[in-house]
Amino acid sequence: MEKTVREMTIETEYKSFSPYASFSDKSKGRTLPEEECSVRTAYQRDRDRIIHCNSFRRLKHKTQVFLSPEGDHYRTRLTHTLEVAQIARTIARALRLNEDLTEAIALGHDLGHTPFGHAGERALNELFVLGFNHFEQSVRVVEKLEKNGAGLNLTYEVKDGILCHTRGKEAETLEGAIIRYADKIAYINHDIDDAIRGNIISEADIPKEYTDILGDTKSKRINTLVTSIIVNSDTSIKMQSDIAWAFDRLHEFMFSKVYTNPVCKSEEKKVEKMLGWMYNYFISHPEELPQHLHSVILTEGIERAACDYIAGMTDRFCVNTFNRLFVPGFWVDFD
Repeated sequence: MEKTVREMTIETEYKSFSPYASFSDKSKGRTLPEEECSVRTAYQRDRDRIIHCNSFRRLKHKTQVFLSPEGDHYRTRLTHTLEVAQIARTIARALRLNEDLTEAIALGHDLGHTPFGHAGERALNELFVLGFNHFEQSVRVVEKLEKNGAGLNLTYEVKDGILCHTRGKEAETLEGAIIRYADKIAYINHDIDDAIRGNIISEADIPKEYTDILGDTKSKRINTLVTSIIVNSDTSIKMQSDIAWAFDRLHEFMFSKVYTNPVCKSEEKKVEKMLGWMYNYFISHPEELPQHLHSVILTEGIERAACDYIAGMTDRFCVNTFNRLFVPGFWVDFD
């Protein structure tokens, strides 16, 4: 019997992958078993499902760091996601790990992020009694919220990598472990780029003791960090100690000079108030939530449904919804 394209792809995996890689035919599977595709492996299907879902498209209108920046070149949550995927795939390929799994996790890792970046995340964490973390919400999106409540039915390994991409429990696969590094490498370096563009800092402000180790440009720093991971990883994903030290110090520098900078934070109080008003409004008016969230109201309560709705909004949809609910309209006199 002639082999399918998927079966030949899996054969190629066994010929070319590291023994520490995640092989497509060894997945722990999906919550709802499905017939295998004749062309794509399980992880390739997951990648495609993420790219084609509504939540992925909405990332293009969600804040990365700067709220409503003037200019077309600042990162959004979507461009951040693509940069993470590029960095992660480079590492996975060099280590002979599963690029498809790595890419699927990278593309899905921020699907649950709120409007207005971490300001929105902090606001929902304060409002919702069970708390809110974007990495948990990303898993919730692919399990329960996408496709009008049906979810994407992704494999266990992709959901595990999404859940473990930022802090807490380590991912069970090396591909998932890569994303934790790739995410941080991407956001620190592109946030430096955006902060320089926004005249928050200059390249010369970055302490020389860090740039001497990592490099004095974005591309040099990314190359240093990625190369260090490739050279030093085997059964685990890691960097050499001096580079890891400089990378951690660079993150601390960004936290003190950019992430908590008054210029960057100036609009965040407005975000907290806006999301608070909307959250309380939807709790009192459940009938105004989308139809696909009515089952969430019945099974998990109106607070959970209101949180899900707001978390899924883009920045501009959030502002438009707030204006519709709370900003008075004007009568027009045509005489």
